[in-house]
Amino acid sequence: MFLIVLFLLEEWGGVMNRIIETSAGFPTRYWRKLEDGRVECTMCPRFCKLHEGQRGLCFVRGNADGGIVLLSYGRSSGFCIDPIEKKPLNHFLPGTPVFSFGTAGCNLACKFCQNWDISKSREMDALMDQASPEAIALTAKEVGCRSVAYTYNDPVVFHEYAVDVARECRRHGVKSVAVSAGYMCDEPRAEFYSVMDAANIDLKAFSDEFYRRICGGRLQPVLETLKYIKQETPVWLEITTLLIPGENDSNQELDALSRWVVDNLGPDVPLHLSAFHPEWKMMDKPSTPLDTLIRARRIALENGLRYVYVGNVHDKVAESTYCQHCGQLLIGRDWYELSEWNLTPQGTCNACGTRCAGVFEEGPGDWGTRRVPVSMYRRAVMHH
Repeated sequence: MFLIVLFLLEEWGGVMNRIIETSAGFPTRYWRKLEDGRVECTMCPRFCKLHEGQRGLCFVRGNADGGIVLLSYGRSSGFCIDPIEKKPLNHFLPGTPVFSFGTAGCNLACKFCQNWDISKSREMDALMDQASPEAIALTAKEVGCRSVAYTYNDPVVFHEYAVDVARECRRHGVKSVAVSAGYMCDEPRAEFYSVMDAANIDLKAFSDEFYRRICGGRLQPVLETLKYIKQETPVWLEITTLLIPGENDSNQELDALSRWVVDNLGPDVPLHLSAFHPEWKMMDKPSTPLDTLIRARRIALENGLRYVYVGNVHDKVAESTYCQHCGQLLIGRDWYELSEWNLTPQGTCNACGTRCAGVFEEGPGDWGTRRVPVSMYRRAVMHH
């Protein structure tokens, strides 16, 4: 391991000098030149049109030397070992640790952003930790993580870095998990999900008006991403919707959202209904009552979804997984701690034999609720 880390330190030092210590950034290919001399970014449906030296709304993609470059390649806002249930993913390797990281910037402008200090950072100094794709894959494997999560901010904006990390992870037998709002264009979407193993997509509401007014985006591209993942890839998919009182929590909207999921994605896609807490530019809204989450869960279950969970609150019943045929408790959860496991090694109910949708191993992991920050620099120095 000493030789591996020493090699990575030497190799990565040269990479960082080329990428970070210049203003050029990392070259990308999702852009086109316009007749007026500007360059249009085609990573996401914002289609930012930029003059030389300008950055897009995401702040980490900009026009340099007549092309779009990524300015955050290789730089992270931090690394941490989390429980996979925190992403949230309840049907993908339950109980296992996931090596999580993000960068800065976001291509949406949600007024309720829970990670606004990272996603809306305009200071590149927020990116304090540095790591090559290979270093991330090797570190994740060394510390016993079954997967790497691209999270904290949306991996759409650090697409090239995420894809390179995911390819290295695949080489080393580590899975990749995307935590994203799904706001991206067709061609980069296909490349991105060709190297992912699981995804949790944030479906912020089922209203285009909500997306335009509160998120600065549109609903349809997100629905297209959801359908693409489910219908065109083997990627395991789960969905999260943050319920904001008076904004996206009406019976009518919840009914329409859950019916759309069943009709377009199928009944086996898990839906996480999370509680809102006042944050950033929505401090005037109250926190979501537990009763709202339970009501929303009931509507989704009645419309045919088999696995519906509540989040950001404590309710062991609504956090747990049940057999869709006989009702047996399959996976008991208490926050992020697994309390019961009634799946066979084949992923079926041990009472009736019905398969539970998901990606399971012979038994659950035992990572529990721990959250362990990791300093890539400190790890390298310690190994050295």
